[in-house]
Amino acid sequence: MNNRRNLIAMLDPKSPIAEQFRTIRTNIQFSSVDQEVRTLMVTSAGPGDGKSTTSANLAVVFAQQGKRVLFVDADLRKPTVHYTFNHTNTFGLTSVLTKQMSLENAVKDTNEQNLFVLSSGPIPPNPAELLGSKAMEQFFKDALELYDMVIFDTPPLLAVTDGQILANKCEGTILVVSSGKTEKDQVVKAKELLDSAQSKLLGVVLNNKKIQNTNYYYYYGTK
Repeated sequence: MNNRRNLIAMLDPKSPIAEQFRTIRTNIQFSSVDQEVRTLMVTSAGPGDGKSTTSANLAVVFAQQGKRVLFVDADLRKPTVHYTFNHTNTFGLTSVLTKQMSLENAVKDTNEQNLFVLSSGPIPPNPAELLGSKAMEQFFKDALELYDMVIFDTPPLLAVTDGQILANKCEGTILVVSSGKTEKDQVVKAKELLDSAQSKLLGVVLNNKKIQNTNYYYYYGTK
């Protein structure tokens, strides 16, 4: 399966869907006028809602704006970012957090200028502990010295605690909801988990909403 097809903002930047991602980008920027959002987390209530595709395309459109963007696969249980960008996953975030490799050496280039990717690296036995560690705090400092923006793809909120841990550390969170699939009570529960983590929920992306007989589109709404 060719996961690169999910990178529509890179492969077909003039498409209506790519335009929707640019709209989401604009809304994110307007959501925090006083303080620019430099660390952004994208998550969902459950699996299969489209968070990884959404986060990857957001990373692309922010990079297309001229920002140096680091896209991080923080799903240390079922990572997919390396598939999307056709990279190996022999090293990555876990390698950096366990001091086996420097951030600079672990990051990979992409075909999009200004966009850099850090895959998950080897799957650890203790994902939540790693994401909540002092090493992760240092990672934030190091990454923000090298990049204008850091975007994290994280596991679904209702599955594991990993997303909550990162939500507390990031300046903003986007919740992806799949139209006709994600149950309302799942969305409510996901928002409660983000609130308890003192996360700043910037908005919700409604994914897989079909309009007439056209392609799928993405919709952004504030909370």
